[in-house]
Amino acid sequence: MVDTWHYVLAKHARTMCMLERVLGDRHGLGPSEFEVLDRIVHHNRKLRIQELCDEVHLSQSALSRVVARLERAALVSRGVCDEDRRGVFVHITDEGRARYAEALPTQRAVLAEVFADAPVLAT
Repeated sequence: MVDTWHYVLAKHARTMCMLERVLGDRHGLGPSEFEVLDRIVHHNRKLRIQELCDEVHLSQSALSRVVARLERAALVSRGVCDEDRRGVFVHITDEGRARYAEALPTQRAVLAEVFADAPVLAT
């Protein structure tokens, strides 16, 4: 069990380092930024910050910093929820969709390389 845990930690560290380097160099995105874009595209709608927190496994403050960087880069926009003024929505922009589409094959190639030795699971 401990060996499996060490394997998981090593794969995660290798994956995150590669994603940080490759996505950053080629697309100007970090892994967390890519993941936020990926989740919004996957749902195909604006998402509340809390929904994103649950999916990207970041604290609300860390996610807010990621969203702020994406917003400064014009890849997402934020808006207040009409029903609950405390709620904040995140919406991907056309530029965000384009950057995501460019970065997606890069991210998938890194995952394929890192997990080439892993068993294929049904999706």
